[in-house]
Amino acid sequence: MEKIENLSEQLYSIIMVYGPKLIGAIITLLIGMWVISVLRKALRSRFEKQNVDPSLRGFLNSIIGIGLKAMLWIAVIGMMGVEMTSFIAILGAAGLAVGMALSGTLQNFAGGVMILIFKPFKVGDFIDAQGHAGIVNEIQIFNTILKTPDNKTIIIPNGGLSTGSMINFSAEAKRRVDFTFGIAYGDDVDKAKEVLLKLIKADDRIINDPAEPFIAVSELADSSVNLVVRVWAEAANYWGIYFGLTEQVYKTFDKEGLNIPFPQMDVHVQK
Repeated sequence: MEKIENLSEQLYSIIMVYGPKLIGAIITLLIGMWVISVLRKALRSRFEKQNVDPSLRGFLNSIIGIGLKAMLWIAVIGMMGVEMTSFIAILGAAGLAVGMALSGTLQNFAGGVMILIFKPFKVGDFIDAQGHAGIVNEIQIFNTILKTPDNKTIIIPNGGLSTGSMINFSAEAKRRVDFTFGIAYGDDVDKAKEVLLKLIKADDRIINDPAEPFIAVSELADSSVNLVVRVWAEAANYWGIYFGLTEQVYKTFDKEGLNIPFPQMDVHVQK
């Protein structure tokens, strides 16, 4: 009975000593997490009002959130009576071990910082990198989120993205649209050029800066005479011109008596 009574007294003492601290720490943690959530929402709205670069918004918001949560947890642990000197020493040793284990993650973090400093792309750009193509939807601490034209989400680690090759289709305001159209051997090449030039001039989206439209015979292929067409346009009009002019050429060549050849095979039967 004495052992039970002693154990009960010890348990009661522990509860009386650490109970209020634990309750206070839990309350502080809950209130702190709520405050951090409110602050992050306020920061997000502030960034939008101040027209902060969209590429920085998500990154800065995440960094600030992680920093505030780390400070909150340190404060909560201190409220429970843990000596901060010992805790910081343990935390430093654990951080070193975790850092070595998560070297790839740290590389992705460094890659995210490099992307935001040198800005090879920004939110809203259409890029092709690491074997994927899409519109940059968000630049996070460790990853960059792309949205494909068919609405798929692609997550690319920032480490490889910052060190690998990449094509940014949105970096320049103007782009050159290249076509190759084939006509049959025996068709009038000059007439084909005239028809193509007429179609180009009829499209107001095609511009003459930095160069005027270019049309020339590029290849005498196996079954066709290929003409290359190069025109310039605003980047936003690239695909509209590409698909539109291709359709117009198909319809107009037929009306003008110009043949678009296709591979054929002649079979000769000998008796």
